Amino acid sequence: MMSRFRDRFVPRLAQVSLLERARSASGALLGLLCTGLVARAAVGSGAELPILIAPMGASAVLLFAVPSSPLAQPWSILGGNIVAALVGVTAAAHLGDAMLAGAVAVSVAIALMMLLGCLHPPSGAVALTAVLGGPAIRDLGYGFVLWPVGANSLLLLICALLFNNLTGRSYPHVAAAPSQPGAAMGSGLTAADIDAALAQFDEVIDIDPGDLQAILRRAQVHASLRQSGQTTCGALVRRSTRAIAPDTPCATPWRPCATTAPRWCR
Repeated sequence: MMSRFRDRFVPRLAQVSLLERARSASGALLGLLCTGLVARAAVGSGAELPILIAPMGASAVLLFAVPSSPLAQPWSILGGNIVAALVGVTAAAHLGDAMLAGAVAVSVAIALMMLLGCLHPPSGAVALTAVLGGPAIRDLGYGFVLWPVGANSLLLLICALLFNNLTGRSYPHVAAAPSQPGAAMGSGLTAADIDAALAQFDEVIDIDPGDLQAILRRAQVHASLRQSGQTTCGALVRRSTRAIAPDTPCATPWRPCATTAPRWCR
């Protein structure tokens, strides 16, 4: 029973190295610190304007921990946060009840982000902040869209661009080139088959289709290497070769077999 509970509620994340974990955490630290310091220098420490808003913490998780996610790309954070801020300010101005305005703001923001292709989960918090952020936020009106939302998003994005690329993570993420729709990737599987399978899910899956194809291709390579490790030279060389024992392992690709006349296992 505990196993079923774990499988349903505990996500199975891909294992990453300790170095990658440290890189992600360090990126968030530097990104938020630099964003906050630059914002404070721009408005002054005694200014009434908000310097750094809470949703930037959630954006930092995406930009530095999962920079390859479609939800973490530049258009996602800039477009998503700005759209959500606009919706949130509008809802706060025209709907009297704060709870109703907050719910409407988040739901409309999600719909618009999906329509515009800039879905960014922290933007839901941006929309809610515009409604429930208190008098200081409400007094800004549509100025909230430019400051702090627009400025914070742009500064954090610049930090992510610099940090990720300097530490070996290509950002913005360039997905692996997708195969042609009819091109087979092994076992008869094609890119069109993957697209059809994704369409059947009818939900947002947080991976680029090109990356998914690349993962499948690499998995096929690993499977092929694993299977070839169980193949012996006796199954590959001609029967006339007498110097190789039939049970000689052939796990290492292109390793020369011990024959009187050199031959390759593969």
